[in-house]
Amino acid sequence: MRHTTPNRSKTANRVIAAAAGLALGAGGLITVNMYASADESGDTNSTKRASADQTQVLAAGTATIGCPDVGAKLTSVPRQARAQVDKELALLDRQVAEAYQRLQNSARAIQQDSNFATNAIMGPLKDKRVATIDRIAIAIGRSGARPQGLESLAACTLRASGNQPGAGQDGNSGQGGNGPAAADFVDITTVRPNVRNASKSRRASLGIFTTRCGVNKNKLFNSDNVIVAPGVGNGAHHTHDYVGNQDNNASTTNEEFAAAGTSCRNQGDKSTYYWPVLRLQDGTREFDAQRLGGGAEGNTGRILTASKVTLNFVGNPRGKVVAMPKFLRIITGDAKAFTNGTANANASWSCTGFENRQLTDKYPVCPEGSSLVRTSKFQSCWDGRNIDSANHRSHVAFADARTGGCPDGFKAIPQLVQRLVYDVDAPSLDDNGKTSPFYAVDGFPEQMHKPITDHGDFINVFDERLMNRMVQCINTGRKCQ
Repeated sequence: MRHTTPNRSKTANRVIAAAAGLALGAGGLITVNMYASADESGDTNSTKRASADQTQVLAAGTATIGCPDVGAKLTSVPRQARAQVDKELALLDRQVAEAYQRLQNSARAIQQDSNFATNAIMGPLKDKRVATIDRIAIAIGRSGARPQGLESLAACTLRASGNQPGAGQDGNSGQGGNGPAAADFVDITTVRPNVRNASKSRRASLGIFTTRCGVNKNKLFNSDNVIVAPGVGNGAHHTHDYVGNQDNNASTTNEEFAAAGTSCRNQGDKSTYYWPVLRLQDGTREFDAQRLGGGAEGNTGRILTASKVTLNFVGNPRGKVVAMPKFLRIITGDAKAFTNGTANANASWSCTGFENRQLTDKYPVCPEGSSLVRTSKFQSCWDGRNIDSANHRSHVAFADARTGGCPDGFKAIPQLVQRLVYDVDAPSLDDNGKTSPFYAVDGFPEQMHKPITDHGDFINVFDERLMNRMVQCINTGRKCQ
């Protein structure tokens, strides 16, 4: 059976859309326009039918909330404004998470009143976002040009999740009530090989530098994200695994990173490597079962520790690499890719023995004797100036997939390739995980634990001597550690 990632998800959504009488929007996501009225369509009966269909979808627990990503639009924020802007962006995330929780808990009210979701959830959410976005614009405007058009990003939509009503445990999809569903999994043996590598020039840097930092046996967990939401507790709304630097929380400074201990074998690497935990939805009540970021936001079940973590830094197919600047921050993948769209989704899933078959929007079901693999390839081009950017993406870029070249003005740097291996039994899809439970990546609650939301974070805290040794190793084609 051929597996074509984009077409499969869009086809599935078309089926759901047809059944629910909803419109299929951009990227194959189903948008429920809760602001439509009889005046807009000119057809009162069709509006009533649409309202009834929306009520059915919402009451069945198959909808989620999608909001425009304000942070992604902020390509320039004055340094003086960044602290406030980061806090306001984190507040936008919290507002969506809280609205989604109300949506989940309001099935009865929605059944009784078709306008409940609009009046009690989506309308108030928009009002809160308008005020928060206005504060962001004001903060930027105090030190630079006030951004225009941000107010258009305030309105959110209700979107069908793609999960079948009533599937899974607890009468819904997934133990926590917000995914995953059987449709989020695929048998890896049915997927055709799809990995293609960029062609290599004679000047390629072909070496590999490996840093060994363990598998988080120290159980360093939190739901912060010091890159995206510095200074904000629970800024990620999901729990992270950490290896490397052992002083990582929302408030950690560069100076504290440099002074901290590390789980890396080579003590010259105090970098921090972190990713959302993987959980087995087996009913286990973890330490965060009632906490924000954990069970209180739908991230439930036993946290699985990777059996192996490989952190390799590799070269560029076209030429030599230069040293990364200390404290360079890189995020790869998109924690909100289910509602944001797939532009920044690049983390992939596979199984040992099948790693020439990589999935982005499906979890693999691995055959007996094969282990689950998560792979994240980080951006390998740097703008030569900044260790971070306002949207945490613009200062780095991916090399061209075909040629390996960096964008104009960018320099090739060592590329971090992060590979996580897990020993987890294949889930039973025919009974929605009851016999053998689903596994799922932690995420923002409204992202429904979709596999496409997997992502990774890295802050470079290599000492200068070790970083230079890494660059020399890669550029001379050797294998080092």
